[in-house]
Amino acid sequence: MEERKHNTILVIEDDPNILAMIEKHLAYEGYTVIGARDGMEGLKKVETETYDLVITDIVMPYVSGVGVVSAVKEKRPHVPIIAITGYGKEPESAALEKKADLVLAKPVKMSLLKDQISQLLGGPRATGVP
Repeated sequence: MEERKHNTILVIEDDPNILAMIEKHLAYEGYTVIGARDGMEGLKKVETETYDLVITDIVMPYVSGVGVVSAVKEKRPHVPIIAITGYGKEPESAALEKKADLVLAKPVKMSLLKDQISQLLGGPRATGVP
């Protein structure tokens, strides 16, 4: 049986319900998921830990998702970043300009998010719990 790589994903989202939903779905898929409630907390976690992928909301208090994308790409350019927003094209453009790998609109479809994560991390994953 093929062994699955255990990827660690940092999810930065200021809406506790969305954060909990994303954490739950990704944990079910077998990922190790670390949550942060705002950009400042997320950046502190990036300083102390290594992540295989970062998902960040764009519009947040303290440090925006655009700031998160910029800081993460400066320190760890190889780490893929998915930015999510419910605020339309302007925040989306700013995130892409700072080198986000992908921007998704809220509400995020979990099936799409999981597919995109799989692609960014280099291939298909087995779904569900064994």
